[in-house]
Amino acid sequence: MHKKNRNYSLFWLAFIFLWLKTYIAYKVSFNINTDNLFEELILFLNPISFLLLVLGVSIFLKESKRTPYILVMSTLITFVLFANLMFFRFFNDFLTIPVLFQTSNMSDLGSSVHELMNVTDLFYFVDLFILILLVKYRPIAFVQRTWNQKSRKAWVFFALGVTFFHLALAEAERPELLTRTFDREILVKNMGAYQYHLYDLFLQTKSSTQRALADGSELTEIENYVRANQREPAADLFGIAKGKNVIMISLESLQSFVINEKVNGKEITPFLNEFIKESYYFDNFYHQTGQGKTSDSEFIIENSLYPLGRGAVFFTNAQNEYKAMPEILTEHGYFTASLHANHRSFWNRDIMYDALGYQHFYDSDAYKTTEENSVNWGLKDKEFFSQSINHLKEMQEPYYAKFITLTNHFPFTLNEEDRTIDPYDSSSNTLNRYFPTVRYMDEAVEQFIHDLKREGLYDNSIIVLYGDHYGISKNHNDAMSQFLGKDITPFETVQLQRVPLIIHIPGQEGQTISHVAGQIDVRPTLLHLLGIQTDNYMELGNDLFANDYVDFTVLRDSSFITDNYVYTMDTCYDKKTGEVTDLQACQPYVDIAKQELNYSDKLIYGDLLRFYEKK
Repeated sequence: MHKKNRNYSLFWLAFIFLWLKTYIAYKVSFNINTDNLFEELILFLNPISFLLLVLGVSIFLKESKRTPYILVMSTLITFVLFANLMFFRFFNDFLTIPVLFQTSNMSDLGSSVHELMNVTDLFYFVDLFILILLVKYRPIAFVQRTWNQKSRKAWVFFALGVTFFHLALAEAERPELLTRTFDREILVKNMGAYQYHLYDLFLQTKSSTQRALADGSELTEIENYVRANQREPAADLFGIAKGKNVIMISLESLQSFVINEKVNGKEITPFLNEFIKESYYFDNFYHQTGQGKTSDSEFIIENSLYPLGRGAVFFTNAQNEYKAMPEILTEHGYFTASLHANHRSFWNRDIMYDALGYQHFYDSDAYKTTEENSVNWGLKDKEFFSQSINHLKEMQEPYYAKFITLTNHFPFTLNEEDRTIDPYDSSSNTLNRYFPTVRYMDEAVEQFIHDLKREGLYDNSIIVLYGDHYGISKNHNDAMSQFLGKDITPFETVQLQRVPLIIHIPGQEGQTISHVAGQIDVRPTLLHLLGIQTDNYMELGNDLFANDYVDFTVLRDSSFITDNYVYTMDTCYDKKTGEVTDLQACQPYVDIAKQELNYSDKLIYGDLLRFYEKK
């Protein structure tokens, strides 16, 4: 009888520890909010079904192996939870299997990971130490019961019953839950963090088979959609930059809210504020990146396709056939190169750039990098641009040269001698440091423009500057609310996804254009300015200068923006007031947004452009 009272106490102790710390992580670390008690109940219960099944495997093991199994599984589950926590702090997102295979990026994340870790994170490992100490010093407390076949079957039915009950609750709260693969927070909130990873494994297996099964039959439908939505280029601007060099600059983590703004009484971007006055400036332009961040922005702009909802195309589909802008420009007599003072394997660029058609990649080996001229992720932007001038001078004209900046990258650290404005004063050290690094990048671009003029390269070049993705995530909403002087609602969160797009064309007067646009529109716009027709290309963007341009852009999470509305998180907002409005106002665009993302996914997962090239 004494033995029976101690039955399976290790199992239940490990179960309770994992259950509670998962729920605490939901509320404290992942900031998952619920709208009602029913949602809160689902969130509280969702770890149960997974833990019952996984820890329950121990009842099928020999008694001598049950305790080690429970300890090992507790450790692995804790690692998965903590890995998601760290990833969420950086990207405000949950891990996916494609991201886990991006191991070539890990060596560059050192300072960022250190910045993300807190002393309070030890809480997530305390239970493991308690379990290990109890097993070591009080083993008598964990005498295991003997399970017969009947009791094991009963356990399996019980665990499966709890699982199906949980899924029924989740489906009742969020119908068609499993179709919302783009919204990982919704999946985790209703399905559970661990169940989500199992579902992600299923999705990865499914996507891996799509290329093998594709035969190109879906191309006709996609092509018809593309042709029906193409817009004619403006006659007065088509070919206006024909034969000119193209200098493309990716502005790391630059969001539009800093343009024409001040911090501590000083302009954050004084040079860009002046440069946009003599350029075409798009102030309603959104980044559309997913988990691939900078690499996604490159992919979108080079291909006029959306990135994937999971992982980065640069990793998952680098073997595909593309008809990217570098390849097109090469066919029109351009020398094409990318310049980025980082390791050539970072984001798998050494492989992907070949697929995109780049002729040369000036990576870290092309630059002189020292401890003095580097910070955080690598070569400082001013030094990067200074050394890049010589690379530009040796290129055959006309050339297409893409520059990828580094300094304004999380955790936004900067040496004292490079700081010309003081940090902001808020509860977020990340936001506080963001403004000085933005100012440094602004000064670096100013120096580069002056160097282009000095070397006689400025007047024969079209210069395109764009923000690649957000720098300040939703994790810093309180501080952002302080800076902007208003609450950060879901509507405002979408508005904060705006990034600058600046197109400078020699001889053209400056003009601010307020079209609702996205990174997907850059390629057709630029090709038309260079006098290159895009009628026969598969691209989902449109020329921003087209007379009949439609104000509509889609974000990777299926949010979209029109001239009158913003749709996000199943809610429709009036774009002028930011207030919630009738969902029916947004409904005509919901299916269009999903269709565009679906068509783009099919092109990538099925590698359908290989059939289009043959066609």
